[in-house]
Amino acid sequence: MIKRKILTRLEEHLGSDQMTILIGPRQVGKTYLMRILKKKLEEEGKKTVWLSLDNDEDKVKFTSQATLLSHIELAVGKEKAFVFIDEIQRKENVGLFLKGIFDMNLPLKFIISGSGSLELKAKILESMAGRKRLFSIEPISFEEFVNFRTDYLYEGKLQDFFELEKGKTERLFSEYMVFGGYPRVVLADSVTSKQEEMQEIYRSYVERDIRDLLNLEKTDAFTKLLKIVASQIGSLVNIAELSSTVDLNERTIKHYLYYLEQTFIIKKVTPYYRNTRKEITKTPTYYFYDTGLRNWLLGLFGLSEIPAHLGGHLFENVVFNLLRERLGLSPTQIHFWRTRDQAEVDFVLEKGLDVLPMEAKYAKISKIEIPRSFRNFLAKYKPKAGYIIHLGESKETTIGGTRVYFLPFYSLVSGNNLQF
Repeated sequence: MIKRKILTRLEEHLGSDQMTILIGPRQVGKTYLMRILKKKLEEEGKKTVWLSLDNDEDKVKFTSQATLLSHIELAVGKEKAFVFIDEIQRKENVGLFLKGIFDMNLPLKFIISGSGSLELKAKILESMAGRKRLFSIEPISFEEFVNFRTDYLYEGKLQDFFELEKGKTERLFSEYMVFGGYPRVVLADSVTSKQEEMQEIYRSYVERDIRDLLNLEKTDAFTKLLKIVASQIGSLVNIAELSSTVDLNERTIKHYLYYLEQTFIIKKVTPYYRNTRKEITKTPTYYFYDTGLRNWLLGLFGLSEIPAHLGGHLFENVVFNLLRERLGLSPTQIHFWRTRDQAEVDFVLEKGLDVLPMEAKYAKISKIEIPRSFRNFLAKYKPKAGYIIHLGESKETTIGGTRVYFLPFYSLVSGNNLQF
């Protein structure tokens, strides 16, 4: 069993009257987490109901709110009960449907899951303000992966493990970068099995989300677009160039990219700027929620060792995901910085008027050297601190009043190294 950190937050929310809604990509363990919650409640003597809109017998129970509530009452009576609904995105007008039930003030607590879709996110957010809390379930994090692979011997003290077992840490990190964090892939015991699992995950995503919800008869162009984006992670994405390469109009390209975001496949990062004349202000970059899927799309899934020329952007992608996890619910925004004269910084963390630049270097840096672009950013914005994340040891220096820290990648997992 792979322990998920978010389970504690989900258990705590069981005591809230709000609906608990789990969203995220396919095959990341939403149903698994709900079954754990259901078992816990039943062990406490609580009444539960399980429904899935993937089940034809259950689907007919959602023809109206009255029909659903009649079924629930038949199953558990009129007492307090916990109602689990899986694959809720298959219900049309889901936001209004759930809002109507919630406003009846019934003794029912709803725990609901759904794969990302425009309907699920937009309509629930629009219709259910104050009535729900969304929990985003993502692929296994590096912290969860290492805990699992080390049999939870170092749970709660991973920084000690990272410092003492640096060789093993690097091997685990390399494996994680290549195969990613989809639970079924992590649990598979061979490269062939991992490839088969990832192929099934992508097939299910295309056939059950993309083909149905975008009404596509052919998905070749969609997959081609995704492969191109996979080959350009961390690089500027030009819509006109994508349109020409994929042979789709720009409006369709934008629609596909937007839907890839909504279904938790890619994450858009926008530029940081104050001087609109000198800095690139519109063109975004993209990263993958799961690097394993990205590598599978490009035929890099089974690599036993990552070549340096391929590892840079891949390392950058993992650092981006580590940052997203660390920041959590923080109001801090992650951007990148590019200027028209080619100066660039991988990430700029913005919180109010404070900024924190960060570079990801797929190398063991032994000598303190500050890249020219990074120096340019420090001179221009004069942040209190800056960070260079790499594979080596901790170091620090001062440049023009800014403290620059060289940190090993694992310091982003659970250490308190960011001065934000």
